Amino acid sequence: MQSRRVESATDFGRVAVLMGGMAAEREVSLKSGKAVLQALLNRGVDATGLDVGRDMVGPLLQASPAFDRVFNIIHGRGGEDGVLQGALEALGMPYTGSGVLASALSMDKLRTKLCWMGAGLPTPRWMKLAGEADLAVCEATLGFPVIIKPAEEGSSIGMSRAEDSAELRAAWRNAAMYNCDVFAESWVVGREYTAAVLAGAPLPLIRLETPHAFYDFDAKYRAETTRYHCPCGLSATDEQRLQALAGAACDTVGVAGWARVDLMVDEDGRPWLIEVNTVPGMTDHSLVPMAARATGIDFDELVWRILETSCRER
Repeated sequence: MQSRRVESATDFGRVAVLMGGMAAEREVSLKSGKAVLQALLNRGVDATGLDVGRDMVGPLLQASPAFDRVFNIIHGRGGEDGVLQGALEALGMPYTGSGVLASALSMDKLRTKLCWMGAGLPTPRWMKLAGEADLAVCEATLGFPVIIKPAEEGSSIGMSRAEDSAELRAAWRNAAMYNCDVFAESWVVGREYTAAVLAGAPLPLIRLETPHAFYDFDAKYRAETTRYHCPCGLSATDEQRLQALAGAACDTVGVAGWARVDLMVDEDGRPWLIEVNTVPGMTDHSLVPMAARATGIDFDELVWRILETSCRER
């Protein structure tokens, strides 16, 4: 589904910028939402920010005059997992980003990996940890180190690296606190990249470098030691190859509008898909604005183009 280009701010009508939500990423969403709202106002869009909680639809219905479309910047469960998208579909209200199915699949890292495996796309070995009894099987099957993840959290929340049995047990207990499936994934030694996609077109890759064990929440949003390389240092051919892989990863789960794919390249040069984010961050530390800036798209223009993804037939 292609978005149509919008020349006049009035063509968008009245826009609700939905932010906040009830997920663990609430504070990140609020920061993203405030930046998005200001960018829309800078471009003359009639936009209003709505800090919503569990009831994400009520404030939309209560508004007068009515809103014409939604810029969704709610990260995590409730806003990024198909729940909000389904409600907006039922209301017939246009919104930014992916639809119900792609949002639900992409939010669940396990189901995303299953889809990628079915399509023959590379993703690291993994196993679900349904209970403490699975830890010994994990140790025997995957070995160490591994990374433990709650399947339905973003921003690296609840993730831990484990290098021995004690750390594996502690990491599993930590991830299990987030009330969703937990899985272990083989640790990939190599370089980490992120590939943003905007309206079906790839943006330049960014290579991430952090002194942390991995690109965790602190490295993403607080640390000043994280380094972002754009250009990423790859040859044009290798960068295009990873961009094509990211595009295939998005197509496999039905992503539309905009997204960010995280991937690793191991020491042998093999790429491994990690996850796809359908409502990426838009803070001052976020990666999609950084990639867009490398092509001459400033933040305000980027937000405008994301809003254009709401202007399509679903």
